[in-house]
Amino acid sequence: MTKYEPVIGLEIHGELLTNSKMFCSCSADYGSAPEPNTNICPTCTGLPGAMPVVNKKATELAALVGLALNCSINKHNTFARKNYFYPDLPKGYQISQYELPIASKGYLDVLEDTDAKQRITVRRVHIEEDTAKLAHEKNYALVDFNRAGVPLLEIVSEPDMRTVEAALSYATKIRAILRYLGVNSGDMEKGVLRFEANISVRPVGSDEFRTRTEIKNLNSFRALTRASQYEIERQIKVYEAGGTIVQETLGWDDAKGVTTSQRSKEDAHDYRYFPEPDLPPLQLSDSWIESIRAQLPELPEAKTKRFIADFELKPSEAQFLTSERSLADYFEAVIANAKSSPKIISTWIAGEFIRNVNELNVEVNKIPAKTLAQLIDMVTDKTINGNAGKTVLAEMFKTGGDPAQIVKEKNLAQVSDEGFILETVNKILNDNPKEVDEYNAGKDTLMQWFMGQIARATKGKADPNIAKELLVKGLEERRK
Repeated sequence: MTKYEPVIGLEIHGELLTNSKMFCSCSADYGSAPEPNTNICPTCTGLPGAMPVVNKKATELAALVGLALNCSINKHNTFARKNYFYPDLPKGYQISQYELPIASKGYLDVLEDTDAKQRITVRRVHIEEDTAKLAHEKNYALVDFNRAGVPLLEIVSEPDMRTVEAALSYATKIRAILRYLGVNSGDMEKGVLRFEANISVRPVGSDEFRTRTEIKNLNSFRALTRASQYEIERQIKVYEAGGTIVQETLGWDDAKGVTTSQRSKEDAHDYRYFPEPDLPPLQLSDSWIESIRAQLPELPEAKTKRFIADFELKPSEAQFLTSERSLADYFEAVIANAKSSPKIISTWIAGEFIRNVNELNVEVNKIPAKTLAQLIDMVTDKTINGNAGKTVLAEMFKTGGDPAQIVKEKNLAQVSDEGFILETVNKILNDNPKEVDEYNAGKDTLMQWFMGQIARATKGKADPNIAKELLVKGLEERRK
């Protein structure tokens, strides 16, 4: 039986975070419009005689993304009309970029499950305008033009991916970069970031490019993964049955877990691209490009490498902390205010801290970095134990407040008085002679039971290291 490999390319559409639309002054925040079709003007609804004007901020953000993806910025780039009819396209064409996009010939390194780097080529990054939104009812559809004309960035890869895992890694990295740059919120549930997967399969060892299909409007990593895997398997079955693949545009039915045909796939000539007559070419100077380059922050991959080198974190720990810029910045702010090691701080943030953030659905800076540093230091220097630290942290998320004051109010300070702990240990050993004999006879699992009794008797305040040392000594003294 012939073995097949997938050939995957991704088109990623991201709405740019600008105040106004791409070619008019209407607000780009269409989500806050009070009613459908109120955030509109003659330009974004395509009325005769309306003239577009290029959004300068959108151009800057697009160039910033291009540079982050190691692209060359094209100093001379043009807009084109992409002609096709669809109800959500008010002008009957979309203003986009075709032959001369703002950025091209970039790359992004991704990690597959083999931990081997794979370089994905970024063919182009171009600017265009988003479409309106359709609401489908039983026998008709409604169109809302509030979104029409919102600045949209399209990032097109070469078909370099050979596994669904590589495609997922690439898409995840793109989203993280867009969020780091502050150009897109990454909120896929709201449709501000959408994936389109171009998929074909071919015999392993072949270098041919077979007929591909395109799966449109995938708005989650789960949908991207499931739809791509389904389409790969579907195409393999077609070939194994002696059939042929038809080039077409597909939708993804998430409930049924299947791809569905929408229309035959258009090629570039089907769109009848021609230069946009109402917009002059963009001429970008070297100094302007360098001014945009100067705005680039430290990106996730570079930050991950630095965290591993500077803070001695495992790759998985560093990747988690750098997954969001806000989380990475918060982590470094805690380090700057704490005596505890970065490793200890990483454990707290990746554990109890992020659990509370997710459960309460709050921002990571809900607790000031200086305050969290103070709490972690109290656990490190044994002012309180780990369990008490968790209790204090939960209280800080609920009511705020100073950790030292919470410890005082809840009487959570750890007891290191050996005399007090020894008295507790001796009482427990004297009250449980059977368990003492069983432990000394070789039932080592009882050690945890004894420690639990001590914690219960002292309400969790006894220093566990001192308690264990005294417990071992007491058990040895009672060995027959």
